[in-house]
Amino acid sequence: MEFPEEFKYTEDHEWVMVEEGLAVIGISDFAQDALGDVVFVELPEVGVVLEAGKAFGVVESVKAVSDIYAPIAGTVEEINDELVDAPEIINTSPYEDGWMIKIRMIDASAADNLMDAEAYQALIAEES
Repeated sequence: MEFPEEFKYTEDHEWVMVEEGLAVIGISDFAQDALGDVVFVELPEVGVVLEAGKAFGVVESVKAVSDIYAPIAGTVEEINDELVDAPEIINTSPYEDGWMIKIRMIDASAADNLMDAEAYQALIAEES
């Protein structure tokens, strides 16, 4: 399992990568592995304002249906349309091609409050 050092993570197993004022968000390698084969993804529409800690979408796998939570507040600027027709991308490439949404952050420093890769790995070690 990989945990890119440049990303931030949440206790709900989302990851965040900040680039050019946008937060790119997806679910971690750990989360996709725990879910199993992803068969459906529901994402918000562009322009929706997300509140930190609130659900913004759904991932359905052969094992379970799970909400996806916004780690940071902001406005949805872009969604990964490829996931609609090929949700399995989340399993094969959770950090690169499997990103879900990009949001314009309300507070650019909000990502500083999330876990780094080392803290996230410690969290999942406790859960295992």
